[in-house]
Amino acid sequence: MSTDGFTTCLWFDGDAEDAARFYVSVFENSAVGSVTRYPEGSYQPAGTVLTVEFTANGQKFVGLNGGPQFRFSEAISFQIPCRDQEEVDHYWSRLTEGGGEEGPCGWLKDRFGVSWQVVPRRLEEMFRDPDPAKVARANKAMMSMRKLDVAALERAYAGE
Repeated sequence: MSTDGFTTCLWFDGDAEDAARFYVSVFENSAVGSVTRYPEGSYQPAGTVLTVEFTANGQKFVGLNGGPQFRFSEAISFQIPCRDQEEVDHYWSRLTEGGGEEGPCGWLKDRFGVSWQVVPRRLEEMFRDPDPAKVARANKAMMSMRKLDVAALERAYAGE
């Protein structure tokens, strides 16, 4: 039985190494590991990057330059639980820089097309409240936002 946990493989069209270096720059506890290259006579030109191993925020990944056949979609996303607005702002600005796209309700796509949910932990607490009116107000406020605003969520939750 494996004791190494899981490694998430992300399929890229030629920019796996750029993506790995970008993610390592965004998250603490991150590093780029080994890089493998296509050999002579393979699918891609010899010497171009085949895979790049990296760790982002302590999670293991491998970026695979497999070609244009597959694209990322919102069906898979990475959720970042944030301690406060400062952390929400940090990840939102870093992950949308260089061509990322803002989405609704705290979702975004980075410039490589990977989907992220940048969510304050406080919102998760609000959604677990036994008072359905508080939860509904917080949810309604969230649904009107792109980047989540913790103070505005708090006001809605409190009924202000």
